[in-house]
Amino acid sequence: MVRSFDKDSRKGSDGTFPLSNAPTDTVSIPDMSPRPSLSSLDEPDWPQTWRAYFCLTGCFFLMFNSWGLVNAYGTWSSYYVGHSLLGTDQLKLNLIGSTQSFLVLLLSNPVGRLLDAGYSRHVIGFGSVMVPLGLFLLSVVHPSELGVLANFGTVWGLQGFLVGLGMAPFFVSSSQVAATWFPKRRGLAVGYVACGASVAGVVYPTMLRYLILELGFNNAVRCVAGLTTVTCLFSFIFATPNPAHDHHEPKSWASKRTWFDTDAKNNKAFWWFTAAVAFMFFGFYPIFFNIEEWAAVLGYGTRDGVGIKIAFAEETDRPIETFWLLTIMNGASTAGRLLLAHFCDKVGALNMHSAAQITCSLLVLILWPLAGSENAAIAFCVVFGLFSGTVIGCPPASMANILNCTYSSPEDAHFAKKKLGHWTGMMYSFAAIPALTGPLIAGHMITTYNTYLTLQMWSGSCLLLSFVCMLFARWYLPCLDGEMVSIKLARKLGRHVDPTREKSCVSDVAFDERLSQAPTRVQSQMPSRQISREKVDQPERMV
Repeated sequence: MVRSFDKDSRKGSDGTFPLSNAPTDTVSIPDMSPRPSLSSLDEPDWPQTWRAYFCLTGCFFLMFNSWGLVNAYGTWSSYYVGHSLLGTDQLKLNLIGSTQSFLVLLLSNPVGRLLDAGYSRHVIGFGSVMVPLGLFLLSVVHPSELGVLANFGTVWGLQGFLVGLGMAPFFVSSSQVAATWFPKRRGLAVGYVACGASVAGVVYPTMLRYLILELGFNNAVRCVAGLTTVTCLFSFIFATPNPAHDHHEPKSWASKRTWFDTDAKNNKAFWWFTAAVAFMFFGFYPIFFNIEEWAAVLGYGTRDGVGIKIAFAEETDRPIETFWLLTIMNGASTAGRLLLAHFCDKVGALNMHSAAQITCSLLVLILWPLAGSENAAIAFCVVFGLFSGTVIGCPPASMANILNCTYSSPEDAHFAKKKLGHWTGMMYSFAAIPALTGPLIAGHMITTYNTYLTLQMWSGSCLLLSFVCMLFARWYLPCLDGEMVSIKLARKLGRHVDPTREKSCVSDVAFDERLSQAPTRVQSQMPSRQISREKVDQPERMV
């Protein structure tokens, strides 16, 4: 069981331990974990209060109104390019969606730190006002007459910046708040919350498409804003942390260690994985933002309006409407996120993440360019959507693997849980610039070279580079038996192995549940395996 510590020692964020790079003698380490209390043994697997499940629903809606709106932006872009922003460069159109993802990622670190300090009501309340307000204002300033062009700066300012600013508090809050109510089912609870993004990617495009046809764009946006208002209000009321959850304010908000944990600066696995996430965002969202226009240009789907510079191919009989492709992709992503929560514990989060990443890159580099029919386009959306759910949901789980191997001894193992939000927030903040510039680069290449092949090669190459960085991160983490990859490789090549170079990730029975991709099987003095399973805060399964 993870070692607990009193409130005084937890107050502030400066208490850290140096990175453990020295070999660890797992046999000589005594069991320093406190014995579980009778109350913890009697605690049910699932909460018995209705507040926990209302909070879970509220957190689902937080994700629904953050990354869900980003995932649905392709349908907005498809309308803009054929109507109110006719003739606008694809780079500018992508800028609206990429600004949203940029703000969500950039503010992940400060939002997470505020949540740790107990300001969840403030950050969720801020987002609950900004997201509906931005959408309502967009429906007011957008021209209501067909054929009248909108002002790009106004659309970007309201939908890109104002709505994106409101999304930022929702992303981190959704998982952190829900996890406080489900200590023994944290992974599954947060996995269900993560599905809010992909479910919104189904609901919002479908809703927007049909309401535009029936009511017009402005009224359709008002209906979407009404839905966000109701769901945000529900989240503000019910998405509150468990009162028993302990918060800790930093000693000084101006301290550098409050916002950047200096323990991470020498951790090679952390930096390689952060680079992997940055490359992932370089290439990931250009696919979601441009899939509808690609289908319309090549004649695999139809949408109202014209105005793109690339000429349309001859359309097939009764082609699918393009918004269905984005809807299918997001729907398949839901299944991918649920599979993530189930299989991460079996194969390891970083291992699973790497496998999904290389699969996505090959799909984009090979299958997408070869999709020469409507059925092939649908097949690509289904298969890519399935693996993309794992790719976009795995970073917190993979970061937890790195933390468990960084803080591996029983004395400092509790920091692996305590610092998960902090390190994950830092990782996402570093990925903010790639999330902003990736879709812009892809949009510029589309208009410059007049082909979507540039988008496919750009996104596929970025995802492939992300996979390579994940391999380097994996190199600095131990294998299942606690032995480093370099040691195993040297032994296979017949080279002399220096035992002092071996770094193992200590895994007491309390870490046994395959929480990381590299638990070490060691003898433990814990009374029983059942008691060891009371280590219920499983950060690796956050998605």
